[in-house]
Amino acid sequence: MVVQDYPLSFAVQMSPGVIRRMVQALPSVVMLKHEDWPGLDKISALRAFEAEAACAAWPFCGNGGLFLIKSLAVAPTAPATGYAFAEMLCDMVQLWRAGQADAMYDLFDAHLPLLRYEQQPGVGLAVRKYVLMRRGLLAHDTQRQPGAVLPPAARAEVEHLLRRLARRDARAQLPKL
Repeated sequence: MVVQDYPLSFAVQMSPGVIRRMVQALPSVVMLKHEDWPGLDKISALRAFEAEAACAAWPFCGNGGLFLIKSLAVAPTAPATGYAFAEMLCDMVQLWRAGQADAMYDLFDAHLPLLRYEQQPGVGLAVRKYVLMRRGLLAHDTQRQPGAVLPPAARAEVEHLLRRLARRDARAQLPKL
């Protein structure tokens, strides 16, 4: 079982102590998907519990990777998150492991405007699906109801962000509409 700690969406705050007790009481809990904002102190506390052999949760970074850089510093694990350029998140982890922090920051900085835009409550998934469609990874960007529809002005903003990103990351060089 994965415990998803996502106060923004679920309106439930789980302290590190509560998560620790859940993991200790429920052997089926094998992972924590950390999506608190930014919650790095929570990850640090859970890592300390692991060191004491009191907790077996493995924090993973969520939130579209918005806090991945800092999460790697306190919990060097792989991200378990969504972003329209998921391979970029993998590249960041590889750069971190290779000791190439400057290159990792440069890659993150290039993607941050689109990452941040994609994390908007309400329309974020519509943004991600639109970009995945533009990349040829989805046939269409529709969502199940009551999913958001990306309005034309938002599509134009995403296209602007993609053009800017393409100047620094060739993966964003997409055919014109």
